[in-house]
Amino acid sequence: MKRHYPQVRTHLARAAKKHGIGISAVTQGELIYGLHRKDAPNELVELIRGFLIRVEVLPWDTHVADTYGQVRAWCTKKGIVFSALDLMIAAHAIHLRATLVTNDQTFHRLAFPMLNHTPFELRIQDWTKADIL
Repeated sequence: MKRHYPQVRTHLARAAKKHGIGISAVTQGELIYGLHRKDAPNELVELIRGFLIRVEVLPWDTHVADTYGQVRAWCTKKGIVFSALDLMIAAHAIHLRATLVTNDQTFHRLAFPMLNHTPFELRIQDWTKADIL
C-alpha cells in the first residue's frame, strides 16, 4: 500500500470482479496500526479506508486458531521462524485455502509447492512482479 504499483490496482480490480477480495482481521489490524504509528498522511489514510470498505475482512476464529497452532508447531520443529502476526496471517490463508497476495518474501518459506514436504498448503502471489491473473 505504501508504494505505487499500477499493476496491483489492475489485479485488485480483476480479482474483485472475479472472486472478491478478503483480508484477515489480523491484516486489518496491521494496516490500522501502521496508520496510527506514523501519523500517516491523509492521502494514505483515505487509501487504506477506501481499501477496507471494498474488501471482506475475514474473522479470526477458533478454527483458524487451531490451524495457527498446527502451523506454528510445525515451523518450530523445522526451525522456521516467523513473527507471530505474519504466522497468523499465513495460517489464516492456509485454513481458508486462499491465496495470500504479498510481496513480503518472508512468506515464501511456507509457500507451496516450494516446500512440498509441508503438511499444509500456502499459495502466494506477488502482484507487484508480473501480470499473473
